[in-house]
Amino acid sequence: MDRREFLILGSSGIAFPLAARAQQKAMPVIGYLSSGSAESGPSAAFYQGLRETGYIEKQNLAIEHRWAEGSYDRLPELAADLVGRKVDVISAQSTLSARAAKNATSTVPIVFTSCGASVGCPRIGRGG
Repeated sequence: MDRREFLILGSSGIAFPLAARAQQKAMPVIGYLSSGSAESGPSAAFYQGLRETGYIEKQNLAIEHRWAEGSYDRLPELAADLVGRKVDVISAQSTLSARAAKNATSTVPIVFTSCGASVGCPRIGRGG
């Protein structure tokens, strides 16, 4: 092996681990969208459910919180901000938050905890 072959093989061996590391997905991000305020923030059950599935905020999960503070007309703007930040999923905490998220994206999954009949939510256990 001459010097040129050694440099080519050596540099590709160094570049591969760096390229593989660069392709690893960053920490997943949940976009938390609420029509309420930070004081009414995520429940203990929300964090417990995350822990039970192996996710702990600031360790292997990031959460971007957006609060409308009762100003429901801000929800579309806040939802669009979360989509622009490329969150992995949006957790909508009310019917209005879920609707704003749905209008902001067709690609980011949306999970919501509350839904009123006025938006045509499926009934659980009745085939949907």
